[in-house]
Amino acid sequence: MYRKPVLDIFEVKEPEPGPDELLVKVKYCGICGSDTHVYESDDEGYVIFSGPAKFPCTLGHEYSGEVVAVGREVTGFRKGDIITGESVLWCGTCMPCRYGMLNQCENVELLGLTHDGAFAEYIAVKAKYCWNLNRLHDRFTDEEVLKIGTLVEPIGCAYNGIFISGGGFSPGAYAVVYGAGPIGLGAVLLLKAAGAAKIIAVDVVDERLGLAKRMGADHVLNAAGTEDLEEIIMDLTSGWGADLQVEAAGAARQTVPMMEKLYSRRAKIIYLGRAEALATVELNRIVSGAHSIIGSRGHSGYGIFPNIIRLLQEDRLNGVGEMITSVFPFSGIADAFTTSTKRVDGKILIDIG
Repeated sequence: MYRKPVLDIFEVKEPEPGPDELLVKVKYCGICGSDTHVYESDDEGYVIFSGPAKFPCTLGHEYSGEVVAVGREVTGFRKGDIITGESVLWCGTCMPCRYGMLNQCENVELLGLTHDGAFAEYIAVKAKYCWNLNRLHDRFTDEEVLKIGTLVEPIGCAYNGIFISGGGFSPGAYAVVYGAGPIGLGAVLLLKAAGAAKIIAVDVVDERLGLAKRMGADHVLNAAGTEDLEEIIMDLTSGWGADLQVEAAGAARQTVPMMEKLYSRRAKIIYLGRAEALATVELNRIVSGAHSIIGSRGHSGYGIFPNIIRLLQEDRLNGVGEMITSVFPFSGIADAFTTSTKRVDGKILIDIG
C-alpha cells in the first residue's frame, strides 16, 4: 500500500466509544500537506510522505465536529459540545511523555496516518486529545466555529515551532516565513499577534502569497520570479537580516542556503517543513553568529491548543478565516485531493455533512 496508493470511499461500521472516549460526528476535516504527500507518489510509485504511516488507513486529522456520545469515564465533555482534537496521539506513559515531551512520544500514533482518522462521518477519539470550541460561539457563527476549528491543529504546529521548540522571539523582530501553505500562514498570524516588526513571506505561488498578505505579512516575495531575493530581504530589514526564519516549505535544498545569507545576530531558523531532502549547513557561520537551527514536530502539550482557542476567542488572529479557500463535499474528496496537489489553495476543507 506504500506503492501506487489508491484513494477510495468505503462503507465501514460506526465506531463505538470506549469508556475514555468521545464519539464525534465530524463536520469538517482539512486536507493537510501530509495527506497530499500520501496521495502523491514518486517516480517509482511510492508515497512521498516522509513520516510514519500505516496503510490501509482512513486519512484526515484536522477536524471539527459535535460530540454525540460520551464514554462513562469521561469528564469535562457532554453531548452537543463542538470540539476539535490533537492528531499526535501520545501515550502519556513513556519516558518522553513523562518528561512532558508529548510530541516525541515513543509510542506515538498519528491520527489519519497510522490510526484511522476523520475523513469519516463519525470518529471515536480519547477525550484527552479533544478541546472544546464552545467559547468561540461568542465571536463566530456556528458554521464559522466548525470551519475555524479545523485550523487549530495546523496553527498549533506553527505555535509549537515558534514559541515552544524555538523559545519565542522579542517583539520588534524581523521575521521571514518560507512557504505560504497553512502552517506558514499560521506562522504569519502568530508572528503578527506576537509583535514581529516586519513579516516577509516567501513562496513560489502568487495565490498563496496573496493569502499571506491578507493575513498579515508586510511584504511577499515570489522566489521563482525574483532575482537577488537575499538582497531585497536585507534591504527590507535595513541591512540587519532576519532574527527569525520559519521554514514551512519543506524545501531544504533551496531554502537553507538562502536562510544562511540572511542571519541577523543570534538568529533562529525554525524548521517545520517535512520532505525527503538533505541540505548542507555551514556550521562555522552558526558558531560565529551564535545562531540556532531548531526542528519541531507536532502541536500537543504546553497549552498550545487552549492558547490558540483563546487567541481566536479574543480576535487576536485577524484574518484567520482567509486561510480557508475551498470547501468540497465528502463525495468530491478525490477532486479535493487532486486540487491539493496544485498547491495554490490555503486550506481545503471537506464537508463531511
